[in-house]
Amino acid sequence: MDNSNSKERYIAPEKDFIYRFQNNTLYLSKSLLLPQTIWLTKKIPREIRSFKVKSVILNLDELQDIDSAGVMALYHLKDKLKKAGISARIEGGSQSILEKIELFSPGHLPVYEIPIKAGFLERTGDAVSRFFTDFVFGFITLAADVFYWSVADLFRSRSRRAGEVSNQAVLIGVNASLIVIFMSFVIGLVIALQSSGQLRNFGANIYIVDLTVISMMSQMGPLITAILVAGRSGSSIAAEIATMKVTAELNALKTMGLNPIRFVVVPKLYACLLTMPFLIILANVFGILGGGVAAYIYLDITPEIFFNRMGTVMQNKDLITAFVKSQVYASLIVLTGSFFGFRVLRGAEGVGKVTTTAVVVAISLVILADSILGLLFY
Repeated sequence: MDNSNSKERYIAPEKDFIYRFQNNTLYLSKSLLLPQTIWLTKKIPREIRSFKVKSVILNLDELQDIDSAGVMALYHLKDKLKKAGISARIEGGSQSILEKIELFSPGHLPVYEIPIKAGFLERTGDAVSRFFTDFVFGFITLAADVFYWSVADLFRSRSRRAGEVSNQAVLIGVNASLIVIFMSFVIGLVIALQSSGQLRNFGANIYIVDLTVISMMSQMGPLITAILVAGRSGSSIAAEIATMKVTAELNALKTMGLNPIRFVVVPKLYACLLTMPFLIILANVFGILGGGVAAYIYLDITPEIFFNRMGTVMQNKDLITAFVKSQVYASLIVLTGSFFGFRVLRGAEGVGKVTTTAVVVAISLVILADSILGLLFY
């Protein structure tokens, strides 16, 4: 091989494609289509590097035809030569050749750099920032919108869908009453049963009434009811809103001039705020009833003694506390389900993920709120 760049290096690899290298110029002839790109990307770079040159001109005056693969091969050749320390530029070419190069040129595409792996502190700070920006601030914004429209729609009865609050009250409250009654009865029974052995040792059988009433009225009744509603109705709210977003129903509402928050979320909030106190009352009644059954069986406390003692233990403060908790829990359940429902990104898989996340977060927020309210009221 002659390495002098002053002499002509003439090669005809096949009948449809010819190239020659002369005076730091690579002349391309005939057609540069997909079958010929292997020469341009594999063979020619080695040939040019063997000439020990610093710059190369890719001349297209003799080129008759080129396709998208040929254009990409030209730019690939330039990149390979640049990595080898050889600058290359394209010149010449007919009008049709230049138009195709302009059409298929990758030069207008953005260049993406490989991101450098961030350190532990940077990743931690970024995660904390996203948490407060995407979740905390987004949740607060949604809560502000929901409560604004909830208060505003109290005085605008015409803007509400007729019968929707009643329908949601049945779905959220009435349909959940059986599971709330059953679970509360069992929990009250278990609390009294587990406590009876210790109370019997100290001869304090009568205090089973105090323990059952106070625990159910102030803590277990509202908390168990909220957890059941969060798992049952919170998941339903998240799944419904997420499905409406995936199927573009929310966009359809916006197109018709309807606010999705007023149309979808506010009736659910009304229904949950109305029904949660009654569910908690049912939970308290049947939880205490379960405790009374255990007290009668294991401690020989008759129903008459149990209910007489219960009247002295109950306080108005417990009723007020239960009502306040019911409103807080209802708001958290509806807001959490709605928040994650609006955040769905993909299809059925996304609906399932946000539904699961909504239930977990709603139960966590209910327990956290119960702890905070417990510190405030006691």
